[in-house]
Amino acid sequence: MAKMIPLGKSNIQISPLGIGTWQWGDRLIWAYKNTHTDEDIQAAFQASLQGGVNWFDTAEVYGRGVSERLVGNALRSTSQPVLVASKFFPFPWRLTKKQLQSALKGSLERLGVPCVDLYQIHWPFPPVPVETWADALAEAVHAGLARSVGVSNYNLEQMQRTEKVLNQHGVPLASNQVHYSLLNRRVERSGLLDYCIKNEITLIAYSPLEKGMLSGKYSSQNLPAGARRRMYTAAYMKKNEPVLQLVSQLARSYGKTPSQVALNWVICKGAVPIPGAKNARQAEDDVGALGWQLTPGEIAALDQVSDVLSDAGG
Repeated sequence: MAKMIPLGKSNIQISPLGIGTWQWGDRLIWAYKNTHTDEDIQAAFQASLQGGVNWFDTAEVYGRGVSERLVGNALRSTSQPVLVASKFFPFPWRLTKKQLQSALKGSLERLGVPCVDLYQIHWPFPPVPVETWADALAEAVHAGLARSVGVSNYNLEQMQRTEKVLNQHGVPLASNQVHYSLLNRRVERSGLLDYCIKNEITLIAYSPLEKGMLSGKYSSQNLPAGARRRMYTAAYMKKNEPVLQLVSQLARSYGKTPSQVALNWVICKGAVPIPGAKNARQAEDDVGALGWQLTPGEIAALDQVSDVLSDAGG
């Protein structure tokens, strides 16, 4: 079992890898009901728990609430304590702090829980300033509806503004959930990752496998189907071949899969990846990133080969 780590400065202990549940209920990108069933999702949930994962990340907009309902169903299938993170989407018609609390209560109802362990602002969209939503997050904690709070897709400046307001309420900023992978290292260049590490803010990495592009399944000659084909073109995959080749080479040397190497790299960089899992096989692959570690030399080699090539794609 993986050693648990703190979620930010909170007293919540999480596994160094969580499972993202965008795929649970989303039809547009992930073809829910076509490529995976509710039974597959339940099997993924159980396999994740057995592999040492103790938390799952969802959002009200994933499948328009379907993901939260599926997570809620999964929670009721186990006696194990399981942590849940969800997100508030700041639609342009949501203008007041009360609307966040109302949305959170809707999420709690779908999940079937009295409070979430982590509640996040999904995007820093206008017209409402990030300070207003920071106030609302603090109120959610004080109301007992969320144990901790975070943000998602915030840049360094937006995150610092949010952190300042939360601190005034005596509530620490637990996390910032952002796109981070071997093929997208913007958070390193912007200073966001360093700031999070120095200030005990957990950086949660979504799309750590670039929607499967780092799994070893795809190449410039074998592109994914559907919407992902438009995101990850043959030219994109061709450009990133050196990264994919080194990941595969390291996977062979460790007796691991490319996915496990790519996820382990994220963990070694000080972030917490949340790959998706449509079924038990994918969940077992995800948790295989835990319990071992790339060497500093291997991390440096991956950094070097991906340094020039990263930042493109979805």
